[in-house]
Amino acid sequence: MTLSIPFDNSYARLPEGFYARLEPARVAAPELIAFNSSLAQDLGISGEDDPLLAAIFAGNTLPGGAEPLAQIYAGHQFGGFSPQLGDGRALLLGEVVDRSGTRRDIQLKGSGPTPFSRRGDGRAALGPVLREYVVSEAMHALGVPTTRALAAVRSGEQVYRETVLPGAVLTRVAASHIRVGTFQLFASRQQYDQLQQLFDYTRDRHYPEAETPGALLAAVCARQAELVAQWMSLGFIHGVMNTDNCTLSGETIDYGPCAFMDHYDPNTVYSSIDRYGRYAYQAQADVIVWNMAQLATALVPLVQDQQAAVDEFTTIVNGMPNLIRAAWLRRFGAKLGIADAQAGDAPLIADLLGMMQAGGSDFTNTFRALARGSARDEITDRSAYDLWHARWQERIAAADAPEALMQRSNPGIIPRNHRIEQMIAAALEGDDRPFHHLNAVLARPYEDQPEAEELRRPPAPSEVVQATFCGT
Repeated sequence: MTLSIPFDNSYARLPEGFYARLEPARVAAPELIAFNSSLAQDLGISGEDDPLLAAIFAGNTLPGGAEPLAQIYAGHQFGGFSPQLGDGRALLLGEVVDRSGTRRDIQLKGSGPTPFSRRGDGRAALGPVLREYVVSEAMHALGVPTTRALAAVRSGEQVYRETVLPGAVLTRVAASHIRVGTFQLFASRQQYDQLQQLFDYTRDRHYPEAETPGALLAAVCARQAELVAQWMSLGFIHGVMNTDNCTLSGETIDYGPCAFMDHYDPNTVYSSIDRYGRYAYQAQADVIVWNMAQLATALVPLVQDQQAAVDEFTTIVNGMPNLIRAAWLRRFGAKLGIADAQAGDAPLIADLLGMMQAGGSDFTNTFRALARGSARDEITDRSAYDLWHARWQERIAAADAPEALMQRSNPGIIPRNHRIEQMIAAALEGDDRPFHHLNAVLARPYEDQPEAEELRRPPAPSEVVQATFCGT
């Protein structure tokens, strides 16, 4: 059966200044590692038994209806503005409208150089491809808005980074790849006609109810506030929250130096390139507000009365910390079994986190143990915990089914850094079994899985991952 993808490519109908058209570079010997059949079905893709799957998702064979293009955008990277970035190793094959009526991008990552590669080779190494596949699918299972992985393919070629590594190609699915940096590109170039076209396109695709730039800004801020609060409730650290990695759709995108915390420490940084902690765990709430301020600045030229726009947009952005605090309180309250968390519950949450930090408690396992009634074992200062426990029990005494709420708010299994590294090491030796095992277990993160107990264990001292890397 021939693979059929029902493409309907709206971004390709925008003017040429939004992208560069080109085809993927062929690879030597494509070998399929994984194909996400359930996602393919949601996208209306048929033909999963096609023997050409590896060739298609490596970029060697273009499916009918594809219109490959590299998108252009700008962005602030660690606070410094880069006036032109763009897809340096990725191509948007096209779009489909899925079974729920949502338009979705299908993109190849590692598909070869583009006009935006900035002297890079446009390729991807096997490790980062498998990391993004595992973590993005795990995030989806955790209920986080995220890009997803449709396929992973070995290229049969080598890529040259600090060492020589096997190459691979990832097929990524997203609600769109429109970024804050896409707006920044046209605003910084004073290409206001294109900026208006981008606004119209983004509004129609993601926020049809947003009739004005201010309404769109407010809607994006609301989604991003929810997203970052959800990250923090899971101990997730994005690692590289540049404005070119911040989507207008409100999805998590670009799983480079990302990581989940093991022991709780709000200052945790994993990214090897984040030398000053700009994107540390606790800094994420501040950074997303900063990113939204950059979006607001890019939108100002779309309003005739620009001073009025500045005043309106400033109010919207300044209101974002309250949105984040409210979302954070709601999500952490749920982790404690409190369905109607109020401002007065914040000290209860903070005191538990303080005990966890002081004793080096594992973030995920402590909250999961709370649902099981065994959290005392995770805390070093037992007497302090007993006092806290009494306060907590008093708070949830009248709650309706707090255990069930905690069970569905506190995952038992996350993609721990050391397990991902072990999975990658095995794949580099040609053994994909740990990769497939991780994906199967992480697809059910809120269920008790006794057979996968080893994946719940925090790293031993010799297994601790000190830094994660961008992979580019």
